[in-house]
Amino acid sequence: MIKRRTFLSILFASFFALVGWLSFVPSSMALGGKLPTINQVAPDFSLPTNTGDGKVSLSNYRGKWVVLYFYPKDFTAGCTIEARRFQQDLSKYHEKNAEIIGVSADDINSHAEFCDSEGLKFPLLADTTGAVSKAYGSWMGFISMRHTFIIDPEGRLRETFVKVNPVIHSTEVMARLDELQQAS
Repeated sequence: MIKRRTFLSILFASFFALVGWLSFVPSSMALGGKLPTINQVAPDFSLPTNTGDGKVSLSNYRGKWVVLYFYPKDFTAGCTIEARRFQQDLSKYHEKNAEIIGVSADDINSHAEFCDSEGLKFPLLADTTGAVSKAYGSWMGFISMRHTFIIDPEGRLRETFVKVNPVIHSTEVMARLDELQQAS
């Protein structure tokens, strides 16, 4: 019979081994699947938006930089913090000819309520089937993973963020956007 201490040690070691393995997933893969390739044309999409303008397509934003972020669920702690940070920095993104677009599996009614409650002035798109999240390697069965992509004005994917800390994420994205714009 295994002693309780030995069992707990094995359990903790297994847990940390799993966490370590997940941290070393190749850069072309994420927990949600295969990520699109950097410097290639980003997968186009057309999804319903909460703003009442019908559908939004990535191609509508040609000529602008796009910060496309996927998140799990409206009204949850991490997603609310992330959305608030993007909203706080929205004018800075606009100064850089960049637009913010959020995507989750929530429907447009949930998005509308979320935007109203948080004062969000950027579109949230309803990917209720997960098709767009899958195309971006951000789908986990019934929710979108917390991933962000920077897309240039020609529609090419320029950066991918798969390990996102909602508290500092907008700052990280802004810094990388600055670097990409200076390099182009």
